[in-house]
Amino acid sequence: MLVEVGKIVEGKVSGITSFGAFIQLPEGKTGLVHISEVAEEYVKDIKSHLKDNQVVMVKIISVDKNGKISLSIKKAQEPRPIQRANKPADIDWNRNSIDNLSFEERLAKFMKDSDEKLHDLKKNFESKRGSGGYRKSAQF
Repeated sequence: MLVEVGKIVEGKVSGITSFGAFIQLPEGKTGLVHISEVAEEYVKDIKSHLKDNQVVMVKIISVDKNGKISLSIKKAQEPRPIQRANKPADIDWNRNSIDNLSFEERLAKFMKDSDEKLHDLKKNFESKRGSGGYRKSAQF
């Protein structure tokens, strides 16, 4: 078998280390799947993802001048579609609607909200400040 970069081939896990897994490719060639190339999510323990003699599909990432073959399991899999929690169309942009208020009413609402927030900030600051400052003692 000619080892070509970008090719997806079937291999068998021949050894597992803390940094990756060795994969036996057809015709006796061996390559390494680094732990970062095992799965899309973070892999802390590679043994939770791979077992000895497990057959896996791998993509050949590179072959260096010494003949070392770098492989990837996650790149050999079909890409998963990105899941979004909320699509922009699903958000109710008018839930705090003030469209039907006049400019004066909007301004009054803004001023009221602003004053309330400022009052809360001052109250919080004063409660933290307290009277824990420097005090002169009457006793010498």
